Amino acid sequence: MPVGKAPYKRGWQSAKSRGRQSSVTCGFCGRTVPRYKTFTTYRGFNITDPFLRKELDQSSLSFSPEKVYACPACARHRSIVQKRDETGHKVIKKRRKKK
Repeated sequence: MPVGKAPYKRGWQSAKSRGRQSSVTCGFCGRTVPRYKTFTTYRGFNITDPFLRKELDQSSLSFSPEKVYACPACARHRSIVQKRDETGHKVIKKRRKKK
């Protein structure tokens, strides 16, 4: 059989190698999800006041933002992302009229 060129370009941009994608756990529910399906958020806060920052011991407190991955269900529930249709508009549910 002759070896020809594929009629399409293989794209593994989201994967480090062929095969399975790297999986992460959701920071809210603990579900294991492929990384490309998750939404990233940050937990924690920064202390902007310089006097308060000097008073607090940096080694005992960790308030720096922490990267958290959210699965699609948790991201919708916590309003991190809104459900949209293929054109990019928000999906508005039509309410039923009571008879």
